[in-house]
Amino acid sequence: MRHLTLVRRIAARPSIVFEAMTTAEGVAAWFGPDDLPVVSAEMDARVGGAYRVHFRTLDGRDHEACGEFLELVPPRRIVMSWSWELGGVFEEQGRISRVEISLAAIAGGTELTFTHAELSNEPSEKSHTWGWTGALNKLVRHVESAAAPDAPAHH
Repeated sequence: MRHLTLVRRIAARPSIVFEAMTTAEGVAAWFGPDDLPVVSAEMDARVGGAYRVHFRTLDGRDHEACGEFLELVPPRRIVMSWSWELGGVFEEQGRISRVEISLAAIAGGTELTFTHAELSNEPSEKSHTWGWTGALNKLVRHVESAAAPDAPAHH
């Protein structure tokens, strides 16, 4: 089994980051790298609750990831199962992996530690690293722009 771990420092409180990671509106704004935008997101953020995120590549291919929230400790920890219902990474078809997210308050905001574990092999790890790197970079941009004191109001 393979895993990847990514760390980001975000200029926003852990509660703001947690909300962006556990609400459909928040997830729709950042999940997936720039060339794999979210079409729809459903989040039932409670232990045992399900989530589903539908992506579409810029050339029109559909991908959908889904799973269940296994652990939620607001605003510090999120653990969820992960599987590709449609498209996604070939090596992971029919498999369930595990995503763990830790949020720690630091001076100036939050340190996010993101781990995707139980991946099948190195090609899967590389593909997921690419996808999550793009998604987390988008998360940082989204949350920091929303948290900035002079940010325009979103309606």
